Amino acid sequence: MDPAAMSRSPCSIVSPGSLLTAPLLPVRLAVKPRRRVPAFIAPSGRPSVARRAAAGDKFEAETPIEKSFPPFPTVMDINQIRDILPHRFPFLLVDRVIDYKPGEYAVAIKNVTINDNFFPGHFPERPIMPGVLMVEAMAQVGGIVMLQPEVGGSRENFFFAGIDKVRFRKPVIAGDTLIMRMTLIKLQKRFGIAKMEGKAYVGADLVCEGEFLMATGSE
Repeated sequence: MDPAAMSRSPCSIVSPGSLLTAPLLPVRLAVKPRRRVPAFIAPSGRPSVARRAAAGDKFEAETPIEKSFPPFPTVMDINQIRDILPHRFPFLLVDRVIDYKPGEYAVAIKNVTINDNFFPGHFPERPIMPGVLMVEAMAQVGGIVMLQPEVGGSRENFFFAGIDKVRFRKPVIAGDTLIMRMTLIKLQKRFGIAKMEGKAYVGADLVCEGEFLMATGSE
């Protein structure tokens, strides 16, 4: 083969010496950038990092709303209340005593339901518990304190002697639970007269408050 042709051939052999004397050209490698994986966004809007659970680990499930609220305690049930108070349907307005300290105070609840007999007339289009019945319910809780032997009550009956500074803060509607606290402030055992402070709540909201003067009847 003609030596001149070989020098023009693209497959010509390059001597080792020529590699040492040839200028070095910069070589650029095409590096494909890594794609960033976006973090998983939890429903709350904060990034959530998934981790592999170790053997035996358990993920805690979120507590269902129906199990989130503890029940009210029972210090006196409805049968014990009926043994103390003379009231009966439709005027017994205390369902359960949830706290009680003899001679000092009682805390009780009234479950307000659409089946209460006063709602058809108060009012048909907006069922609101009448304020006078809230006061009556609170007085019945006071009667539980008054009619106990620790206070010297008769365990037969009691009466309003006066009410003062009564204020209604918010309406109580069907579906609410009325929580009532009656606290004994002053007692005159000789005359069977007691002054009590009453507060009623729905949740943490104060809905009614006032001062009650009550007297026990004779046996």
